[in-house]
Amino acid sequence: MVFSSITFLFYFLPIVLIIYYIAPKKFRNLVLLISSLFFYFFGEPKYGWIMILSIISMYIHGILIDKFKDTKYKKVPLISGIVISIAVLFYFKYFDFLIENINLWLDKKIDIFGIILPIGISFYTFQMISYLVDVYRGEAKVQKSFVKLATYISLFPQLIAGPIVRYTTVEEQLENREYTFEKFAHGVRRFVIGLAKKVLIANVMGELVNVFNEYGDGTVIFYWLYAISNMLQIYFDFSGYSDMAIGLGKMLGFEFLENFNYPYIAKSITDFWRRWHISLSTFFRDYVYIPLGGNRVSKIKWIRNILIVWTLTGLWHGAAWNFVIWGLLFGVLLILEKTIFKNIIEKIPGFIRHILVLVIVAISFVIFSGTDMNTILSQILGLFGIGATGFASNVSIYYLKSYLIILLIAIVGSTPIAKTIAEKLKKKYPKTINVLEMIFLIILLIVCVAYIVSGSFNPFLYFRF
Repeated sequence: MVFSSITFLFYFLPIVLIIYYIAPKKFRNLVLLISSLFFYFFGEPKYGWIMILSIISMYIHGILIDKFKDTKYKKVPLISGIVISIAVLFYFKYFDFLIENINLWLDKKIDIFGIILPIGISFYTFQMISYLVDVYRGEAKVQKSFVKLATYISLFPQLIAGPIVRYTTVEEQLENREYTFEKFAHGVRRFVIGLAKKVLIANVMGELVNVFNEYGDGTVIFYWLYAISNMLQIYFDFSGYSDMAIGLGKMLGFEFLENFNYPYIAKSITDFWRRWHISLSTFFRDYVYIPLGGNRVSKIKWIRNILIVWTLTGLWHGAAWNFVIWGLLFGVLLILEKTIFKNIIEKIPGFIRHILVLVIVAISFVIFSGTDMNTILSQILGLFGIGATGFASNVSIYYLKSYLIILLIAIVGSTPIAKTIAEKLKKKYPKTINVLEMIFLIILLIVCVAYIVSGSFNPFLYFRF
């Protein structure tokens, strides 16, 4: 079940909200747990038991970590819990990939298992790890209520595609949540905006990406149309889902941390990753990079730490070499940015740096979205006219004109321009803007529903993670 579906919008969500708010406060976590399990089993009936067993394992290991915290055995349950979580993730996500590479590099003919990846396993595995580590560090209290802990992991707003919500973020909220009409209204607003980003922009950009893959027009214009629409689709798809998750959280009384902060206005790769998928980058920072020593070690070890983190970042996104290369590309760029090019970058005008970051990110997402390395290489070279059939063609000009308006809307929408203007107008004309905003959101919702009902192109990229 996806958020941008009639089933979710008009059946699941209204029923859950009604039952949730009718129920006494002490039973609301239980209502959320049952609703979230139904939500997950609806979309993943075959592998839902994996999540349930993982939650049971995490609950037991959390209790054991707390029990042995003052003994010499305090690390045993921590290591055991992490190993079990990673082993489950490795089997379902990487085992076939390992066999494929053994066959390739050692000239073997081992049959792959054809393992299907359970929805959301990468997200909820990382949440479980963060819980165990934070309990071990003493940064969070062990949760002795199975219902509350299971609710945290299975909470349907962020279950299948994040953001990665740490236990410390919602620890207090599992006990006490603030319920106000204003907060609920803000949640609805955020959800509708996220839905529009997903349905009206990401899906349309996805159509243009598919056109490129189907037509195979080899002109420079079409290569850039593909690269730009691809990076916009990925951003609006994932940030739109994060907006919907944050909005749903507010409707239920939760406050989730932001996951995107206009990454396409960044003027450096470092700045880009402070703004892009914040919950993932901070997870690797706090649970991998810093424990390895961070930058408080020798230069060689610091470089090692960065490369480890970015290899894992790439692998987290998928079991394929293009993801590994994508991750390592950013790792190398960050190393260069912080060492060799540090002084040079500071002297480059901000506008030029911004353009350079966008070009690099566009190329990186060509790698990210690729299916094989030969195709990826030809697409990257094609952006610069190498191997292209020409600069433009009737087909490329036709699709440029056809999608120009939505491309411009997407480009502006990926910046804080519209938000800044709206906030300034709201300060000057609060009552008028509030009314106009409500009308705008209603129209936006109606248009989104119309698109969904029409059966328009409606994939969701991050389901595969």
